Amino acid sequence: MNFTITRQNLHQGLAAVSASIPTKTTLPVLSNILLEARDGVVWMSGTDLDVAVRVQVPADVTETGSLTAPGKKLQEIARELPDRPVEVVTRGDQLELRCGRSCFKLNGLPSEEFPSLPGVDFEKGWSVTSKDLQRLIYHTAFAVSTEESRPILNGVLWELRDGRMQMVATNGHRLARMAVPAGPTTATSADFIVPPAALQQVQRLFKTEEDLEVARDGNHLGFRSSGTEVYTRLIEGTYPNYEQVIPKDNDRFAIVEKSALESAVRRMAVVASDQTHRIRLVFSESKVQLNVLTPDLGEGEDELEVHYEGDELEIGFNANYLREVLRYMPTDEVKLTFKAPERAATIEPVTPEGEEALEYLSLVMPLRLLD
Repeated sequence: MNFTITRQNLHQGLAAVSASIPTKTTLPVLSNILLEARDGVVWMSGTDLDVAVRVQVPADVTETGSLTAPGKKLQEIARELPDRPVEVVTRGDQLELRCGRSCFKLNGLPSEEFPSLPGVDFEKGWSVTSKDLQRLIYHTAFAVSTEESRPILNGVLWELRDGRMQMVATNGHRLARMAVPAGPTTATSADFIVPPAALQQVQRLFKTEEDLEVARDGNHLGFRSSGTEVYTRLIEGTYPNYEQVIPKDNDRFAIVEKSALESAVRRMAVVASDQTHRIRLVFSESKVQLNVLTPDLGEGEDELEVHYEGDELEIGFNANYLREVLRYMPTDEVKLTFKAPERAATIEPVTPEGEEALEYLSLVMPLRLLD
């Protein structure tokens, strides 16, 4: 293999791929990036066996070939090289980089040892706009569970229906659900449970103005656009019936400025218990009082103006969950709805007049208040 590439292209390609390399692995080849030179381009691939990234960068290829080389070291070298053309040559299982007077030789492993990427057929897939997909990921993926006891909740549910796509994530204590219109697709009805790590790569690598090709092959899902590909292993199993936990009869509601409530919750969280993070909210006609009492630390109080309709309500929340849900609300005002202190509360964006309403809902389970 022999090719010449600009330092910028080399570094950009390596940076895109190296984020998919595992920090610790028992398989040495997974620490490497696969380089494949052919037809005037170099393909770079990295994988942790669950998520794989493959990018194409232009290069002047004089001899085709392939080899894997240590990914992180390769990226660090490329970052420090002078801004001049880089000649890359393989000699056996060794990769040699020359740039100006600099020369590096890295021991690699044969490309045959690198795991093969899923054979996803994009011709049988469908297309989505990157902007819509990125919005869904941003506003829902934060709510996934990180506990290993319920692996099905470690993923984001992506539902595709004719002309509509929706994402849902929950950890059993909070939930986020968002839907957007989607163009006509060949897959009129499909559900996937996608690992957040793969969705992070989609967010990181694809520009918002692009159209993405998406396709499924067995237990793998692939995303592709203009020389960048992301593949992921799907989480197998049946996602819980989240519709059952979304209340339909909440008859008390409050409308409040999002940033003011988020700031107040953040202040109360400072003196909340490190174990429960519990804070108390008391909603009445035109205000909400926030307070927290932690016997071995102290107490705090705050008050905000709200528009509230319903009987007075005293309810407890995990401050971290409430603050996180508020952070991802896309509007300046939010609407909170309640039924009772022990029932789930919902939080929705209040869309300004004249703007199209967002199909977005978050849910937070309350904490029991102890006298």
